[in-house]
Amino acid sequence: MSRQDQGAAASPAFYRTAAALAAAGPEAIPAELTTAGHLIYNSPAALDFNSPGAQGFGVKRAGLSVPGSIMLLISPPCCGRNTAALSGPGRYGERFAYYEMDEQDIVTGRHLAKIPEAAAAFVASRKEPPSVLMLCCTCADALLGTDMERVARKVEARVGLPVRPCYMYALTRESVHPPMVQVREAIYSLLSPRPRRATSVNLLGSFTPWAASSDLYALLRACGVKTIRELGRAHTYEEFSAMAEANCNLVLAGEAHAAAVQLAKKLAMPFIELQRFYGPARIHHQYQALARVLGVAIDDAALYGRARARLSALRTALGGRRVRLSVGSRLNAAPFELALVLAKCGFAVQEIFSVVQPPDLFFLRALADVSPETRVYSNLSPTMAAFPGDAPAPDLALGTDAHFYYPQVPCVLWNDEVQPFGYDALLRLLSAIEHALGGLS
Repeated sequence: MSRQDQGAAASPAFYRTAAALAAAGPEAIPAELTTAGHLIYNSPAALDFNSPGAQGFGVKRAGLSVPGSIMLLISPPCCGRNTAALSGPGRYGERFAYYEMDEQDIVTGRHLAKIPEAAAAFVASRKEPPSVLMLCCTCADALLGTDMERVARKVEARVGLPVRPCYMYALTRESVHPPMVQVREAIYSLLSPRPRRATSVNLLGSFTPWAASSDLYALLRACGVKTIRELGRAHTYEEFSAMAEANCNLVLAGEAHAAAVQLAKKLAMPFIELQRFYGPARIHHQYQALARVLGVAIDDAALYGRARARLSALRTALGGRRVRLSVGSRLNAAPFELALVLAKCGFAVQEIFSVVQPPDLFFLRALADVSPETRVYSNLSPTMAAFPGDAPAPDLALGTDAHFYYPQVPCVLWNDEVQPFGYDALLRLLSAIEHALGGLS
């Protein structure tokens, strides 16, 4: 039976309109649209959420983003099997070793005494000395209450190189300190004090580079910044370690906030948080706020004008036509903010696939004013087994999850690992949308 046939026999996929969610407020977000209020549907549309080893950057690949690092995965066989997915591009598979826990390990914790020996054997087996050893542990050690920081210190004394734990704990995914926050803390905890350079800044947040075409780089250099460092552009451990010279950090993704706080305490390195927006006015206001904090002038008037003109030209090209969009959450954008920008541009945003967090309601309220009937679904709701139900096919899908639901329509995946930012992100996305639709003139 096909997925559509199964859906026809099941209850309709749960959704709420933008207008209903905006009216309900943060205290009344339905449980079906969150991740903590129900069983999670293991939808292929949300594969990166359900299986961090399957695609994108899960804990294991993230832990290996430090140049020259290796990882010892301490887990039962069932938790380690999807690591095979990392053996392709990037040669991550060659940087793994496994300590396979058996039932007695899980019951008694006897493996803890053996980890230093296993780690030493792994390090000794390398042709070139590694820079860092990451100890990746799973929910088994979470349930045992293992103090992996203490284990890491013992291993560090044994192998004579930096050792950091990272936690592939699905049980803490909905906590205030989830695995992808912890792994960033582990990575940046490796930085040691160095003389600071007033003309150097770091970009924190992504494990891969931010797009070289982003206006952020040019604007920072115009402000007198000479050196911009980021984890994704470090090719050697020394290049990574030089991030400790920065005068400040720019945090471009919320999951790096805790790491920035940690660096502020350890290295007295202040930080400024920016968000990835697609609305020109928000991008402009954010750059001007950055200028005020830095005490400099940032002239983005030409970029701001170009972005506004581009949206205006696209609105004119649409000419009132009802071009329906389906917006996913597996893309390099905040789905509700992006949906608002595109709805104001004249597109008909038919639906959004995303969990709903209280901060999203700011954009949902604005979206409700221009597109009140936009439906909001959660990829992780069990009712999504019934999707699409009565939903008509859109003219274009944005994001890998939206493409899963509508494989027959044109799609802009917009989830490259090189991260877009600023006006450049908006302009390139609009070009991709026009190309996917075959032009709008």
